[in-house]
Amino acid sequence: MGKWIKSQAYLDYVDFITALNQKVKGLKTTDDLHVSPVTEAILAMLGQLDQWIDEIPPIDQPQRFGNKAFKTWFTKLQENAERLLQEALPAELRPAAAEVSTYLVESVGNSTRIDYGTGHEAAFVMFLFCLYKIEALKEEDCPATVLQIFTKYLELVRKLQQTYRMEPAGSHGVWSLDDHQFIPFLWGSAQLIGNPTLQPHHFPDPKIAAENAKDYMFMNCIEYINKVKTGLFAEHSNQLWNISAVPYWEKVNSGFLKMYKVEVLSKYPVIQHVLFGSLLSISPAASPAPTTGDS
Repeated sequence: MGKWIKSQAYLDYVDFITALNQKVKGLKTTDDLHVSPVTEAILAMLGQLDQWIDEIPPIDQPQRFGNKAFKTWFTKLQENAERLLQEALPAELRPAAAEVSTYLVESVGNSTRIDYGTGHEAAFVMFLFCLYKIEALKEEDCPATVLQIFTKYLELVRKLQQTYRMEPAGSHGVWSLDDHQFIPFLWGSAQLIGNPTLQPHHFPDPKIAAENAKDYMFMNCIEYINKVKTGLFAEHSNQLWNISAVPYWEKVNSGFLKMYKVEVLSKYPVIQHVLFGSLLSISPAASPAPTTGDS
């Protein structure tokens, strides 16, 4: 783990999520954003993957969880990911599709265990990072990267989780804020910084979360939890319930970033499957990476 924490890949990854976090402060998901042709193409590609779920329904099987039809869907992605990404990229960038598409394949879950967790979520963020590294996406694409591309990805993996009854990777909620995700809570809390009416103590109210779910990724996550879980919010989502007592979104946001470094990026079961290559290098960082507790 020490090699990872001191690597260029770790430094690049933390810088990337922090930069995107800054770019969506105060923005609504429904704002009119700059959408480049590559952004549109990536959204269309994710839409294609979503359509495949409809074409590959779950099979009848004795096990309640881990529907084996996911393996069929996953194999289709494996076989087509490089081609789909080539079609989404400008001609001069298509040679990079072989390396970049591996992160897309890794981002949807494990086909053997039929589970999904924050390691898979991180693979999608690495996929996005690679699109910036090869300059397919530019700085002006940052808000749409979070609020359109990542939102579309979130819809896709939720549909996969529900359709194929995917298990949470690891113990329930250990390395995530709900059973599966972490990043949408980080970036979603950034959207709410400076909001004049919505404060952290509001989000456990199901009505407030539902009313604001379209505009704010964080509220969308809370609405989703309320749909898939029963009982008292304080019981099924205790960590989030405790966070609702934090007075300001700035403090929630900075706390999430610190927590993510310690509880996700520093955990071997999450990071063990990370792929390294020319775009995300395991070589020592050119400048020292911040310690896991730094903001």
